[in-house]
Amino acid sequence: MIELLTAATPNGRKVSIALEELGLPYNVRAIDLGRHEQREPWFLALNPNGRIPVIIDHAADDFVVFESGAILWYLAEKTGQLLPTDAKGKSIALQWLMFQMGGIGPMMGQANVFFRYAPERIPFAIERYQRESRRLFEVLERRLSQVEYLAGSYSIADIATWAWVSTHAWSGVDVDGLPAVSRWLTAIGERPAVIRGGAIPEPKLAGTAEKVVDSARKILV
Repeated sequence: MIELLTAATPNGRKVSIALEELGLPYNVRAIDLGRHEQREPWFLALNPNGRIPVIIDHAADDFVVFESGAILWYLAEKTGQLLPTDAKGKSIALQWLMFQMGGIGPMMGQANVFFRYAPERIPFAIERYQRESRRLFEVLERRLSQVEYLAGSYSIADIATWAWVSTHAWSGVDVDGLPAVSRWLTAIGERPAVIRGGAIPEPKLAGTAEKVVDSARKILV
């Protein structure tokens, strides 16, 4: 059994989606980011960086994995699914996974901060991160105009990237003029496992965008 410590964020949803796709049994422990539960000593003992998600693989001597990309990689290796087994195919999938981890996630995350959460609007910062996010989407467009999925076949690279790109409107970045990206977003979003995993854990902040923004500002303190 795998224990998933997570919250309703793109990085958190990567892992719940992967677990659903893989059909692995797991339990969820929702972490209250607004109350800084991720900074408590017991959580820092699992992830010194104080970020979700984290998994504990109780079937493997309570092995702990943090960092969403590392978790996806571990689960794929553990099951022999969602990652090519040949050296070149695996490398391609991991290259696109790293592209998300090092580019799309950080750039969209900063776009969110300055476009949605910062108490003071800084046009330069907003435009800089939205523009860079859009540029990265255009890199995806070129790739996805040649292949159905980022590594050719559906993989952890798609799960990781979709979890972020599907939130593009919240970052204030459009996908207009990117037909391959739009096709890919729709195809993955319609997968039953993605629908199930994307709803885990259930968001605690129902209602207005203002509530989401207020909670995010508390997390960023």
